[in-house]
Amino acid sequence: MNTSSYYRLKHFIPWTRMKIYRMLAVSIVPTALFYFLHWHWLAIPWVPVALLGTAAAFISGFRNTQTYNRAWEARQIYGAIINCSRTMGIMLRDFVRPSADAPAVHRELFYRHFAWLTALRFQLRETKSWENMKTKSYNREYLRYYKVPEWESNLADELKPYLSETEHSYILSTKNRATQVLAEQSRRLRELHETGAVNDYNYTALEQQLKDLYDQQGKCERIKNFPYPRQFASINLYFINLLCLLLPFGFLGEFSKLMDKYGDAIIWLTVPFSVLIGWVFYSLEQIGEVTENPFEGSANDIPITQISRNIEIDMREMLGETELPEPVKAINDILM
Repeated sequence: MNTSSYYRLKHFIPWTRMKIYRMLAVSIVPTALFYFLHWHWLAIPWVPVALLGTAAAFISGFRNTQTYNRAWEARQIYGAIINCSRTMGIMLRDFVRPSADAPAVHRELFYRHFAWLTALRFQLRETKSWENMKTKSYNREYLRYYKVPEWESNLADELKPYLSETEHSYILSTKNRATQVLAEQSRRLRELHETGAVNDYNYTALEQQLKDLYDQQGKCERIKNFPYPRQFASINLYFINLLCLLLPFGFLGEFSKLMDKYGDAIIWLTVPFSVLIGWVFYSLEQIGEVTENPFEGSANDIPITQISRNIEIDMREMLGETELPEPVKAINDILM
């Protein structure tokens, strides 16, 4: 998540520079052929270009709206995880009846929840075949401005402070680690209920909280495991590529009408105008591309690492701990 007021042009222009180079090549070649070889037949009427541009604008706007909705839904889900976690914290602290080992039990239950948060964020940062962060060169280059914590460490080390050795080994042996952490939490609550440490009503309420956490995890997995429909992404890319290919030919037709008044050199205005308009459309397409997967590790991701750390800090304070982990800070205005 970018925490500044806007992206700096010194970052945005290099990120989109390959599209600028493409438009330069696409516009210079037909303009040079028109100017030097007098291939005037390259000029086409502006009307079909305008119609295609209108269609491309509609489909691009539709795609960017839908990809934003995916990102906003992901943020709402993590907002719900925040609320569920805080509620779970006070319920675990207050519903487990006082006993000699109550502080140790509270700590165990709280730390197992931290393990769930950790396992979930690591699963969400795993790379899928349709994601773009590691496959597109401009995204890989932009990674030099920030770090993805889940790619800088491994889950086994991150889980060690939260789980016993036996439970740690078991969780790592499973496929869906986050799911099994919550299952272990439910098993432990059942044991506490059977020993009388948690009464019937409170046990039911705690299990309902686990159900709510499963619901939020499932919603995250739905976004992570189901990409923005490829047919819409494909047609958006095809329309924009076709539009940017035809832009110079349309501008040749328009500027050729001014040659008698301003001279033949006026035709070279085709290049900057084509580059500018093409860059706008390509930038819209590229922005939609990096917004459609809100957990893939891009600079526009939902800051799940920061949210998880803030939840941990809040819950540790509920336990009465004073030695708290540091909040996650933005790197070059990018918060993960």
